Amino acid sequence: MTVGHYASAVTSSAVMELLKPFDPRIVGTLPLGLAVPGSDIDIVCHAPDPNAFADIVWTHYQSADDFVLYRWAKGTRQAIARFVWDGWPFELFGDLRPVNQQQGWIHFEVERRLLALDDGRLRQAVGKLRADGLKTEPAFAALLGIPGDPYRGLLELAAEADASLRARLAACGVG
Repeated sequence: MTVGHYASAVTSSAVMELLKPFDPRIVGTLPLGLAVPGSDIDIVCHAPDPNAFADIVWTHYQSADDFVLYRWAKGTRQAIARFVWDGWPFELFGDLRPVNQQQGWIHFEVERRLLALDDGRLRQAVGKLRADGLKTEPAFAALLGIPGDPYRGLLELAAEADASLRARLAACGVG
């Protein structure tokens, strides 16, 4: 199992097709090219009917290795499922909010933008911090000089224009 071959597990699990009614989108370190051994395949979904989402996940993946399904009665994140397929850990998030409004998607998009605006130094520096055990958002925040809560800080960066993000990269010496 290599980091670059997670797509075969996505295909063989049929997760994107089965969850198509929920606008599934793969986020996180794998599509960003920042994965480390043990990284999982994160998929965020819009689940306005959390029972329908949970039913599909339960029906198709309950027999998968390490399967668990968590459900909440309150809040926006209504269901999270974890399982292993073809040696790859999956984590599925069913949220009441449309995907574009979910924190996981917003974090992914701002990280993708930052990496696209960079000359490769940010990717290398984040990769090193990840290899040393830091989570993705704290790694970005540390390198970009974002004080306080790294998750909130990245959410705030999402509203910045590309020119502002470029200036931040240059000021921090990673872009």
